[in-house]
Amino acid sequence: MKKRLIRGLILPLLLILGTYIGIISIDDLNPLAEQSDPYQVVRAVDGDTIIVDMDGANERIRLIGIDTPESVHSDEKRNTEYGRIAAEFTANQLESKTVTLEYDVEERDQYDRILAYVYLDGKMFNKTLLEEGLAKVTTYPPNVRYADSFVKLQKQAQKDRKGIWADMAFEE
Repeated sequence: MKKRLIRGLILPLLLILGTYIGIISIDDLNPLAEQSDPYQVVRAVDGDTIIVDMDGANERIRLIGIDTPESVHSDEKRNTEYGRIAAEFTANQLESKTVTLEYDVEERDQYDRILAYVYLDGKMFNKTLLEEGLAKVTTYPPNVRYADSFVKLQKQAQKDRKGIWADMAFEE
């Protein structure tokens, strides 16, 4: 009876308090969010696209809700230093590692890439790129599940002048 009371009253109050003071995001409590089986990352294509081994087939995964600067564009003039940095960061963090995927509304984009939120050791890597200032928020409805928390992370990276925001001044 006591355990039921704790789970029924105390835990929800802690969650509400956590969201109020900003240590827990409502997005992170999404009960519909299910992660996939684990997959091995074969390689990073660039900062926001990876290739994973899915049952013996290499599949391109495009990280939802973010965009990193160009690093492998066919027009060399569009490739940037921060694009290279983001691509190297993604490669260093994810290559040869096991990740899980979380899907949103649409399964694939116009280039037939799987659209997903990528998790490494239980932490969403899409958010890591935003925290490090290596990506900016780019949403394409209806895949907007974490848009609010992504915007908050980008604003913090801007305020802290991290990564691509290092040379820019921002007003609140």
